[in-house]
Amino acid sequence: MQILKITKSALLILTLFGVVACSSTSDEVDSAAPVAAAGESGIDATTRRSQELEAEARARAAAAEERMMQAALNTTVFYFDFDVAEFRPADRDILTFHARELATNRNKSIRLEGHADERGTREYNIALGERRASSVMNYLIVNGAARSQIETVSYGEEQPEDRGQGEASHQRNRRVVIDSE
Repeated sequence: MQILKITKSALLILTLFGVVACSSTSDEVDSAAPVAAAGESGIDATTRRSQELEAEARARAAAAEERMMQAALNTTVFYFDFDVAEFRPADRDILTFHARELATNRNKSIRLEGHADERGTREYNIALGERRASSVMNYLIVNGAARSQIETVSYGEEQPEDRGQGEASHQRNRRVVIDSE
């Protein structure tokens, strides 16, 4: 890395010497004077341009992060596998954005609504929906949200998203919904 910088600097200096050595008329010397008078050499210009490019890259990364955060915050439904109360690993990043949002906005509060499919007893499904909502709540708290910002409620099988009988319908009913209050 250091050798690359030295090589670039040496090439830049040799180029500058070549330009100065080849200029023989007073007009060419006079045209180079404003650059020297401004106190900016070729190295300074290169450094400045490099800093500008780094700033642009940081701005693009910040804009991309903002877009990702908005997309994550628009995701408010998290699905669960059959008879499982732990959310899927693929949902971690999205839930982390929700936790950050709660951590930075202490006045914001949410309700986590746990749901289950129709299989199992009513009591079992209420308890399963509560465990699912608690799983999401615990993750949010560990990642910066305050317990006072989160309410949990379980609807069990009482509010299905899909009233069908197949596995696809059951999958859509096993969920936790984040409802902003």
